[in-house]
Amino acid sequence: MMKKTKDRLIHQPLNSIKIGIVDDHKLFRLGLMEILGQVKHFELIFEVESYSQLLEEMELQVPDIILMDIEMPETDGIDGCKHIVERFPDAKIIALSMHTADNFIFYMMKAGARSYLPKDIDEQTLYKAIETVYTNGFYFTDAVTAAMLNGVKKNYGRRSTLKYGESPLSKRELEVLTLICNGLTTAEIAQKLFISIKTVEGHRKNLLEKSGMSNSVSLAVYAVKNGMLDERH
Repeated sequence: MMKKTKDRLIHQPLNSIKIGIVDDHKLFRLGLMEILGQVKHFELIFEVESYSQLLEEMELQVPDIILMDIEMPETDGIDGCKHIVERFPDAKIIALSMHTADNFIFYMMKAGARSYLPKDIDEQTLYKAIETVYTNGFYFTDAVTAAMLNGVKKNYGRRSTLKYGESPLSKRELEVLTLICNGLTTAEIAQKLFISIKTVEGHRKNLLEKSGMSNSVSLAVYAVKNGMLDERH
């Protein structure tokens, strides 16, 4: 009865979602396997305890979703995440950790993770995160939202290397993007750039369309990953 109730709460995609688990704690992996096994369209294709084992498995089959601990033998999760994303761009990583400090979340997301979840989440949140990442690309909790915006404000100017000529955005769009990521409202951006609110709204619409993002937080992720923020603002 419990399994049927849980299934009714979950959106049913047309295709099964292939999932891999990497965590060095066997009991935690077993617990995840039990939880994931309750959803019929989740297909667990491997569970491993180390980064090297993860690479071996992914040479054979790339999952849609990887549930990855950020503390792994042989490498830390941030470096591991970055390398996996570079080598297997179709795989989407959901970070799992007991660490909830903003810096852990920010740098893991910047490395390419699509969501960041504490290990004490409930089953429904895990299901929702997996399905949302699979269908929409990202899943933002309140903690991820706060960490990304705080991280962008503190770090955006340090690694910005993309020049205007290399960006799909105009100079003005880059300025607006930076101010959005700094937490300014539409009215504040208009005042700072000496343009109308309607013009700011037009730039924001263009930013969402060009980036393929859906909101200000995902725009922040896009901006950080692509080094697009204008450090002068």
